[in-house]
Amino acid sequence: MARTPLTLAALATAAVPGLDVTTAVRLGSSSGGVDSALLATRDGRSLVVRAPRTAAAESEQSADMVALRALSDGVRGRLPFAAPRLLGQAPAGGTRAVVHEFVDGDPVSLARVTPGLAASIGQAIAAIHALPTSVVADVGLPQLRAVDVVRESTSTLDRAVSTGLVPAGLQRRWELAVEDTTLWQFTPTVINGALAASSFLAIAETVTGVLGWSRLQVADPARDLFWLLGAPDAAVPDAAFDAYHQARGVHDKQLGRRAVFAAELEVARWLLHGTASRSQEIIDDAVGMLHALLDRVHTDMTASLAAEPVRPSTLTDAHDLAGLRSAGGLDLQPVGAASPASPSRPGSGDDVATPPTPRD
Repeated sequence: MARTPLTLAALATAAVPGLDVTTAVRLGSSSGGVDSALLATRDGRSLVVRAPRTAAAESEQSADMVALRALSDGVRGRLPFAAPRLLGQAPAGGTRAVVHEFVDGDPVSLARVTPGLAASIGQAIAAIHALPTSVVADVGLPQLRAVDVVRESTSTLDRAVSTGLVPAGLQRRWELAVEDTTLWQFTPTVINGALAASSFLAIAETVTGVLGWSRLQVADPARDLFWLLGAPDAAVPDAAFDAYHQARGVHDKQLGRRAVFAAELEVARWLLHGTASRSQEIIDDAVGMLHALLDRVHTDMTASLAAEPVRPSTLTDAHDLAGLRSAGGLDLQPVGAASPASPSRPGSGDDVATPPTPRD
């Protein structure tokens, strides 16, 4: 049963000594395994209290707390946006209630991202990737080398292929990608690891906050960018990637291709989630998406993930080839970004990204 805002307020006063709550209202939906309330305090602060109701939500909360503690004042000073700041915690019926500062801004929807907001998102992601890797190393969070990223991708591919449900054409396409050494010549960076449109808060066309840090690690920067390829507006990924490269001051020529590979592999992960949960509905959905993806990539043979195209191509070209201008677009999200037990569906079966080639 969901906890009431008054119950959550009481837990917050136990978590933060001296806290004087004047109002408490439910924040968001309680369907995601977490009870949340927005609190107003007598000293004029706005705070959020969250208490998980499932084991998966509790696990994610624990990881999020570790990551947020790694974001010291010095680290936060490097970021052009706010991240939740932890204030306290208290026992709550076998789990814990956690209180943190409220981050101002409106939730972002991928379908409504403008090129201007996309540029701000690109700059925000670049700021995360520019953080020193010691931020992650000092708290013992994962640090993946390029070879580790390849091995992880290969493992996902092998497990998906073992189901016997991956079309041979996609299997070969992905195998060529993991075997192409030029694709994986990148410098691992600090990444959020679970970014999606819902991770961002914004006011007008400026990112004001980033939520959800449970997968903070050092890994492939493409992991934080691939979801942008699902925007219904073809100008959005171009604007985001251009702003990202400009802010970073470096140009990873293979970033776009690795982002597409990550997006495509989300469909394989969705299939694996279906087989692991024994959900025929999810399996059928994933199989349909795999065949739709195969149809897409076969329409343009210059779209290989493993070789240079025979004609110039941009993120916009790839977006158009994929047919992503359809209503609603594609909501590409990291599988398992919300929680390992309830991965997000990576997109619709009709709209699957095909590979972009970043500008030189």
